[in-house]
Amino acid sequence: MNEVQRLMDKVIEFRDERDWAFHHNPKDLALSLSLEASELLEVFQWVSSEEALETKKMEMEEELADVLIYALTFAHAAGIDVSKAIEDKLVKNAVKYPVLNTEDSR
Repeated sequence: MNEVQRLMDKVIEFRDERDWAFHHNPKDLALSLSLEASELLEVFQWVSSEEALETKKMEMEEELADVLIYALTFAHAAGIDVSKAIEDKLVKNAVKYPVLNTEDSR
């Protein structure tokens, strides 16, 4: 079992222990994922990236964890193999965005 699957199993176990599965359909999970991503973005409102990293690191970690938890729960509900989806997308992106000379990419 890979680390992504291990984490997904923990997230689903947490959800099932609380009997929350009836809330977890792909549409509602996608909405919740977007809301949590907005909460992560809110950490940076009115401050520089540097200031946020210095003063709000724990808040960033918590919001990122929420985003990832919803992403894993969404993948579970939609029957998506996260590891395969990421690997497939990286292959697609490699074609779309080929490696350029470092001077050309700035």
